[in-house]
Amino acid sequence: EAAAEMRRKNTAAKVAYPAILGALAVILVYLASIAPTGRWGVVALAGLLPAAAVISVGLKAGFLCWAGASILSLLLVPDKFCALLFAALFGLYPMVKSLAEKPRKRFLEYAVKLLFFNGAFTGLYLTMMEALAASLPAALGDSLWALYPAANVVFVLYDYGFSQLIAVYISRVQRAVR
Repeated sequence: EAAAEMRRKNTAAKVAYPAILGALAVILVYLASIAPTGRWGVVALAGLLPAAAVISVGLKAGFLCWAGASILSLLLVPDKFCALLFAALFGLYPMVKSLAEKPRKRFLEYAVKLLFFNGAFTGLYLTMMEALAASLPAALGDSLWALYPAANVVFVLYDYGFSQLIAVYISRVQRAVR
């Protein structure tokens, strides 16, 4: 009976932890929507929460965290660009990153990551062109030929920083959570 009780608690934690992380992600996406500047950064920060779910509970939990937070953000957040930025790019990226890094082949890993980024970025560009252009520096918002190379460089730097933050989470935060 004690073993059954432990399994129930473990199952409850596996559901509750991604739900709490998803709620925090929605709050961050909402804060990004009302922030005067730094919207991309705050939404990128919200993307760390599905990553925490992947690390602590597993890939399915990360997808559940992302899906719940995306749906709630799209329903509740007034700035739909921030909600879409999370749903299409920063919220989904932790799971893509996890899957892309499994084979441990650097070229394949970056090919998958860049393919995902460029697809998501193009989708955002086509669906919310004005909002995307307004959120970028003027030099990039007007010229497509400069936008994609610059965006890809920033994405690679983001991926590196994201990896460093994941390492900090694993070494410090996850121990405290357990």
